[in-house]
Amino acid sequence: MTQHTKVVVIGGGYAGVMAANRLTRRADVQVTLVNPRRNFVERLRLHQVAGGSAEAVVDYRDILADRVRLEVDAATSIDAAGHRITTWSGGTIDYDYLIYAVGSGSVEPEVPGAAEHAHSVATLEDAQRLGRVIAAAPPTASVTVVGAGATGIETAAELAEAGRTVTLVCGGVLGPYLHPRGRRSIARRLARLGVTVLDGAGTKVTAVTPDAVRLGDGRELVSTVTVWAAGFGVPDLAARSGLSTDALGRLRTDETLTSVDDVHVVAAGDAAAPSDRPLRMSCQSARPLGAHAADTVLRRIAGEPPEPINIGFFGQCIGLGRRAATAQIASRDDTANRFYLGGRLAATIKEYAIRSVLKELAHEAREPGSYRWPFKDDKRRQVLRAGPRTAPSTRSVRRPAVDGAVRSDRAVDVP
Repeated sequence: MTQHTKVVVIGGGYAGVMAANRLTRRADVQVTLVNPRRNFVERLRLHQVAGGSAEAVVDYRDILADRVRLEVDAATSIDAAGHRITTWSGGTIDYDYLIYAVGSGSVEPEVPGAAEHAHSVATLEDAQRLGRVIAAAPPTASVTVVGAGATGIETAAELAEAGRTVTLVCGGVLGPYLHPRGRRSIARRLARLGVTVLDGAGTKVTAVTPDAVRLGDGRELVSTVTVWAAGFGVPDLAARSGLSTDALGRLRTDETLTSVDDVHVVAAGDAAAPSDRPLRMSCQSARPLGAHAADTVLRRIAGEPPEPINIGFFGQCIGLGRRAATAQIASRDDTANRFYLGGRLAATIKEYAIRSVLKELAHEAREPGSYRWPFKDDKRRQVLRAGPRTAPSTRSVRRPAVDGAVRSDRAVDVP
């Protein structure tokens, strides 16, 4: 009788699905994917859900390998010594190897009034709720989006294109990741859409009320609907389970994505902190990290040493409504450079990329091991050889991620 190796994947997002599908390369591996949703959520489209132009829900049967057992539940704790997880329903699931792919989420705002009066676009339910609020608001209602990262920019552009009066409050610089040339491209498009951009000193939000947003420089903006799109965090499952995490709560691993505490625990996606030098939280890194995590487990099962990650970036593409985008080009080490693409061409690239992600997952389900990431970052090993780096201090997260298969009283995730 064949002895099966049981692998549990916590989290049914981009990294978790990629990992689960890839694990089916071996016939003697039993794969269980733990996720609280019955359907996959395209987090890249949540701002479109808020704007009423997309649904962002995909049937797992379309992208998940037949041999992967989907357990619709949520992990509440990990017993690394006992090789089991406890779930929200009160059950337990044993494993030989665990892939920790719990994703990322928005941080609960500490700004007075923000949690009570601002709307999130972090989860499918949040985006749907925001869409209903926007639809019910008068056509002339003022909408304020707080946060000038990709999520905030895309949400502001989507709502403005739908005819809403939108103010984007940056709390600093517009698009911190971007090169100045790419930033100017986005600013021009936002201006054409009628978005008022408030950036620079004094634009940090200090309070949110039911009908206004107050800024650090004393200004008070009338705001019928306030959207909070500032800050990223990760679930606290690993920390609560006694595993080593960085300051943000990401699972600390070596360069093979293996936990520094236990060789039977491997991380993937936004909640992984390899060598305390985590990659940028993004779908762009989630898929190759998910594939690599699966390869690490498969190599350990085969008695072979796992390989270190070598994952590079190509940049960041930010949607600016449905008819334009800015594709910021970057070096493989994720440093934005002066080159970018804009307008309809970039919008076409953006939409193609989003659709291609689902095709990649589906193809990996049919042909496990077929996925390849063409971008490499050879500088990473040089930097690591130069010496350790202390992870930046970041406050802990209070609201675990839903699509990371983690439940709490207030759960979130972000695109």
